[in-house]
Formats: sequence, C-alpha cells, structure tokens
Amino acid sequence: MQQSIDKTYAPPITAVIGAGAAGMMAALRGVLNNDKVLLFGGKAKDKKKSRAQWVTKVENMPGFFHYKKGINDPNKETLDFIKQSPFADNLEFKKNLSIEKIEQRKDGRFDLLDDQGNEYLCDHIVMATGVMDVQPEIEGSIKTIFPYSNVQAVDYCIRCDGHHTFEKEVAIIGHGDSAAWVAVLLYERYRPFNITLLTDGKETQFSEELKELLDLYHIDIETRGIDGIKGDTKKGILEGFYFCDGSLIPADFAFVSLGMLVYNKLATDLGANVDERGFVLTNDKGESSVKNFYIAGDLRANTKKQIYTAWDTAVDSMDDINRKTRLHFREYKKKQREKFN
Repeated sequence: MQQSIDKTYAPPITAVIGAGAAGMMAALRGVLNNDKVLLFGGKAKDKKKSRAQWVTKVENMPGFFHYKKGINDPNKETLDFIKQSPFADNLEFKKNLSIEKIEQRKDGRFDLLDDQGNEYLCDHIVMATGVMDVQPEIEGSIKTIFPYSNVQAVDYCIRCDGHHTFEKEVAIIGHGDSAAWVAVLLYERYRPFNITLLTDGKETQFSEELKELLDLYHIDIETRGIDGIKGDTKKGILEGFYFCDGSLIPADFAFVSLGMLVYNKLATDLGANVDERGFVLTNDKGESSVKNFYIAGDLRANTKKQIYTAWDTAVDSMDDINRKTRLHFREYKKKQREKFN
C-alpha cells in the first residue's frame, strides 16, 4: 500500500533559468536534494552576452587553476556527473532553449514559454541569468575589445584578476567613481608601475574623496577618446591604447569599469522588485517579492559577483525550495492517510 500511494505523488518542479555558475549549482543542489529540476541553458546568443563566456582562467579559487574555461569546463563535468548518478532522472536539461515569458497563475505556479513556442508548468523558479559588463566602443565597435578580453589582457573584475597588475603598466577604462576606486585599490594593493584612467572622451564624474586619492597616488587621467589598441592577441599581449594623434598610452594590462548590464527583464515583467541598479531584491534565501520566484548569482542584489558567491546563493535558494517541497509531500501523506483511514 505504501508504494502504491507514493507512486501517485506528483512532485513539484523547479525551473532553473540560466546555466552559468549559479544556474548549474542550483541544478546540482536540486538534483542531489532529490527534487525535480528543469534547466534552461539558453541560446548561443544569450551565452555570448553572459559574463561566463569571458571567464577563462579562474585564479582566485582553490582547485580551478587547470581549467581552460573556468566556468564552462566545470559545468560540463557537473552535467556528466548528474547523468551518471542515481538521480539522473531528476534533471531535464533544455540545452539550447531560452525562456521568453513567465506568467504566474492564481495558484502560485508558473507558466513558462520558450523561444521555440514550447510551454512548461513549474512550481518554483530560480532565475540565474546574470549580468554583463558594459563594453567600450573603440574604432566604432564594442567588438574591438573582445580579442583582448578573450586572452585576459583586458579584464573586468578586480577581485578575480587584480593580481595580474603586479609590476605592470595598467590602464582602466571608465570615467566614474567605480573606475576611480579600481585605480585606487590597485595602487594600494599591488603598486603597479603606473596607472592611467582612460575616460575615452567622457567627462569625469569623480567624488572629491577620489580626486584627492587619485592625486595622492599620482594616477594619470587621460580624457581623449581611445582610437585603437596595440597588442598581439595570439600571444595574449596588450601593449597600450592609441589616440587620434597617433600617441600611445602604454599598458600591459587593462580593466574595463563602465558599469553592468543586468539581465532582469523576466523578473521585472513578473513584477519582482529591483534596486536602483536593476539587481533583483530578495530575502536571505533568494526569494524575490514574487512568491516562489528566486534569484541566484550575479543578478541578486547585495551580493559579491563571484563564482563562490553564486554557488552559495544557489544552494540557499534550492534548499529553501526543498523545504517547501518536503512540506508539500508531508501534506500529501497526511491527506492520503486520512483518505485510506
């Protein structure tokens, strides 16, 4: 009788949108919690807009030094592990599909529509669509910077890659306080040979505190527009940035600090609250203002934008969903006992 009753149970389904660091950890934790997970990996063009595609080496996390693609390679191994585990049936992976629309039903469940017109019904959602850094336009295109980003001669995260500036000539592209803080922190932490802030023709927007620090540390500010990049991407070498008069500001390494594109449209369309920068506000478990709609990874407000933080937020969300799932099962069992008694 026990087995017969359990076979009639339909477990709740959690949709995980995004398969970067946060999305993959959410899928893994959900599967190992013995919950049903529907994972959407996104289309190729979505992946290209993700920060994960520009992360090659991961040098601020133990055990990640040997991966050529610091996020994608471990994620592939994770999928292989799940496929070979006793919990393989818990995961349904929609590799090249993106979610275009989400609507919440009156009963709290969610209707999802993907880019191919397929519809899905789930009980919980973990959204992990992440962010992307705003790129500078050089030679009339944002693509000019990409070959240097691909070889990590140009980077975006000071916590991940600030150590590369040790004993280097450094340039920072940006004109606001965030760029100035990058310059100040690099000077105080690593003492590069020289630091130049490149505003790329934009007017500086530095606070008085930062103006004083930039002056104190003799950090140069170049306000002319960047006209080109000198380097050898095949060898992973950056040499500097050209200006319209042919002059060159030397740089062995550069950071881009122009802000972030926050991929929050699905969340805002659903009515989730966001902060002034567009990051989705949540409770300590990652649940947004929309019940059963969770946020993990870089998209969540008030978190470090790091792989290990993304993992932690994903685990918190999936464990809270598992708590709700177990309560759902508990209520089901009580009703079944009443029914058969």
